[in-house]
Amino acid sequence: MTKPILPLLLLGASLCFALGITLPLMEIDRLYFFTATPSLMEVTTGLWTHGDYAIAIITALFSLVFPLAKLAVLHIAAFPSASGAPAIPHWFKALARWSMLDVLVVALVVFAAKTSGLASAAAKPGLWFFALSVVLTALASRIVTAKGQ
Repeated sequence: MTKPILPLLLLGASLCFALGITLPLMEIDRLYFFTATPSLMEVTTGLWTHGDYAIAIITALFSLVFPLAKLAVLHIAAFPSASGAPAIPHWFKALARWSMLDVLVVALVVFAAKTSGLASAAAKPGLWFFALSVVLTALASRIVTAKGQ
C-alpha cells in the first residue's frame, strides 16, 4: 500500500520545494511606502551580493543544498537495488537530522522582519510551499527508511 504513495510524495515534495524557493516567502512592508516580496533564492543571493557571505552560505546550505540533497537521495532510494533493498547511503541519517534546520532558517528570516519595528511581514505562497515540501519529504523519508530496515 505504501508503494503507490511514495512516488506521489516525492513528486509533490519536489514540486513544492521548487515553488517554495522561487515564489515569494513573505511580503515585507517598510514605512508604508516600500514593499518587498523576496523568495528564498532572492534572500540568499541578496545576502551574497551585499557581502554577508557567511550567512549566505549558511542559508544556502541549510535551506537549499541540504533539502535538495535529501530529496535526491530519497528519489534514488525509492527504487530498490538488484538485491531488493533501497539504496540508502550510510550518511543519510546524518543529513536527515539536519532536515528541520531549513525551516528554522526561514522562520528566523520572517521573525527578523516582523520584529525589526520598521517593517511588517506577511506569509506568501513560497513559505507554504516550502513548509509543505518539508512535510512531504519527511513522510517520504519515513517510508523509505522503514523499507530499508
